Amino acid sequence: QVQLVESGGGLVQPGGSLRLSCAASGFTLVYYHAIGWFRQAPGKEREGVSCISSNDGNTYYAGSVKGRFTISRDNAKNTVYLQMNSLKPEDTAVYYCAAVNSPPAMCASYEYDYWGQGTQVTVSS
Repeated sequence: QVQLVESGGGLVQPGGSLRLSCAASGFTLVYYHAIGWFRQAPGKEREGVSCISSNDGNTYYAGSVKGRFTISRDNAKNTVYLQMNSLKPEDTAVYYCAAVNSPPAMCASYEYDYWGQGTQVTVSS
């Protein structure tokens, strides 16, 4: 079965770093047009954090994370990563990875077809 599994979340102090991983099974990530990271904080809508094209490596970052987060992929490992630096309390959320098999217009959750179960990231002193 197609499955995406996130890992790497946890509790970190403001200014700290985490690296999230999204491992795919049942399919090859490079066969999909784009892979993305999304997050949802309590009481808030799910938002696109960062997305990457499987073909040309073009990336998107939400304005709130530009300069702090970096998305990357390792096709050999069938894994996508999200390096998160200079974390802020407002980054606290459940982070999800997702894949889409057709060209997305933007890094929006409704465009994505396959989803992981999420990993909790908590930024707090």
